[in-house]
Amino acid sequence: MPDQGSSAGLQVSGPQDIGLVYDRFFRRVYNYVRYRVPDQATAEDVTAQVFEKVLDKLGTYKSKAGPFEPWLFAIARNAVHDHYRSLGWRRWLSLDAVLERPSQDPTPEEALAKDEGLAGLTAGLAKLGGREREILGLKFGAGLGNSEIASMEGLSESNVGVIVFRGLKKLKGIMKGETA
Repeated sequence: MPDQGSSAGLQVSGPQDIGLVYDRFFRRVYNYVRYRVPDQATAEDVTAQVFEKVLDKLGTYKSKAGPFEPWLFAIARNAVHDHYRSLGWRRWLSLDAVLERPSQDPTPEEALAKDEGLAGLTAGLAKLGGREREILGLKFGAGLGNSEIASMEGLSESNVGVIVFRGLKKLKGIMKGETA
């Protein structure tokens, strides 16, 4: 059986396969969306919208046109863009949203350290350019490889690698307090 998040061996022939798609990709789609939106509730809503769109469009997916994962994450990316477009592209960042975390019952010390790191990461990501944020979200939020990201974004695989490297370097500088 293929890895839980992999599309290897996935045969999608129509809307009747939405359960398989949901089971196999929910966590990765949610992680990608959560990486791109500021709070858990919004991430859950956008993720639900992604799977609604997948259900609507699943009958139009053609495996000959390309792999399933880039098709799915293109829908997820568009859903995130639609979410921000519906807000009028307003930039806002609630401190409550930055500090909100999934419940895993950490110790208070772990919670404080992680919240401070998450707040810094969220603020640092907000300072990156849109393309860098998008590619880092696909790489680390969705767990896609450089070749899959390259096919989605219309870039070469090596260009994706360079953008990831430079984006991480810039993010590290931002989080250390340097200007980017």
